[in-house]
Amino acid sequence: MLKKEVAALLEQQINKEFYSAYLYLDMSNYYYGKNLDGFGNWFKIQAQEERDHAMLFLTYLQNNGECPKLGAIDAPDKVYESFRDPLAAALAHEEYVTSLINAIYAEAMKANDFRTLQFLDWFVKEQGEEEKNASDLLGRFDLFASDVKGLYALDSEMGARTYTAPSLTL
Repeated sequence: MLKKEVAALLEQQINKEFYSAYLYLDMSNYYYGKNLDGFGNWFKIQAQEERDHAMLFLTYLQNNGECPKLGAIDAPDKVYESFRDPLAAALAHEEYVTSLINAIYAEAMKANDFRTLQFLDWFVKEQGEEEKNASDLLGRFDLFASDVKGLYALDSEMGARTYTAPSLTL
């Protein structure tokens, strides 16, 4: 049985992950609206990943005797002034999500909840990858996007991204 403090944080994380999906869909919409369909694709796939993360948290709670309450998901409210803005916002958001995962991990450790720690290990690794991907994309944008051909090539590369569902056994 999960400690109530750990279960509450896991439940809150479901909402945070769904919000992340909404945020990335908003970024996708921004890029599609600017005819940068590759960037739009990249963020649409990012939204799919976040939705699946929410479902992993939901399933974990259900598999551990919890019936999570689903809260309202806030609408994204970011305004982007440049093509770079969503990329910087995505990196900042991933750093925020990492802090949330770390807080849940710390609470599970305090509670000696080793099962939840093992579950969260995947998310700790995933957040490292998410931050690196966001940082790399921002860095490559800064290197290449000032040239229209570079922006075109980067957009084409982002358009080639495909979705792969996470492989986490609960």
